[in-house]
Amino acid sequence: MVPKNSDGSRQLDLTQLRTFLTVYRAGSLTEAARRLGLAQPTVTGQIRALEQQLDRQLFERLPRGVVPTAVAADLAARISAPLDELAMVADRDAAAPTEPVHLGGPAEMLAIRILPVLAPLVADGVRLRVTPGLADDLLDGLRAGRFDLVLSAIRPRGRSVLAAALMDEEFVLVGAPAWRARVGSLGPDDAAALDGVPLISYAEDVPILRRYWRHVFRQRLTTQPALVVPDLRAVLAAAVAGAGVTVLPRYLCADELATGALVALLEPEDPPINTGFIAQRANTTLRPEVTRVRDAIRQAAREW
Repeated sequence: MVPKNSDGSRQLDLTQLRTFLTVYRAGSLTEAARRLGLAQPTVTGQIRALEQQLDRQLFERLPRGVVPTAVAADLAARISAPLDELAMVADRDAAAPTEPVHLGGPAEMLAIRILPVLAPLVADGVRLRVTPGLADDLLDGLRAGRFDLVLSAIRPRGRSVLAAALMDEEFVLVGAPAWRARVGSLGPDDAAALDGVPLISYAEDVPILRRYWRHVFRQRLTTQPALVVPDLRAVLAAAVAGAGVTVLPRYLCADELATGALVALLEPEDPPINTGFIAQRANTTLRPEVTRVRDAIRQAAREW
């Protein structure tokens, strides 16, 4: 029999509520079980027991994770603050560290822009786990509950992910000064001047280069890359060393352009622009430390 309060209302189990909130935030029974240190059948059983007590469905089970119902969103809004405060007291008393914030994103953006922004939070006690990777893989991980936040170069699709525009990055065609001397001053009609020039790319299918050729030169790029290395920082280093010509986000090569180690081979009036996003699971109440990380990134992006 379900215990009742003095006013006749049902008395909910605190352990079940904690488990519910963890599942709500993780977006996955498997990830919630990992965070709680429990077996997944135990987590599933606690959620089912709570649903039976409330006589309401809390989650819709999907092939990848779970999606909270409106009832779950309302319950989470009512219990998240008091449970978080209780957890903070328990953590202080037990001297236990808080759960790390799991962040994913492009390697070069994490290294150049994001980690310097988050360094003060880490120094202040926020625990952080950072995973570089490709946008599609990271967004799948976000939906499955492996990440709290993901920085994505593509707009996430689907109702399970909430994304906000973070920054615009401009792409620039660059090479060492010796390549400027060879190809001369380029215009939008001068793609042929780059015939025979080695191209450097981070992927075999040259996505950034293809987009630049299509947007600026108004033609399809058919040249195969001379050098492929799956890290834009390595692409930058190769370009500085004179290996060939490439296209990079301007923020990544701003210092090299300023010192003359690289030169912009073309400055079109309408350069290619790509919008980056910061993504989190929809209908999920973020833990306080996750909110701090998200807000710090957003605030820094306003100044980029």
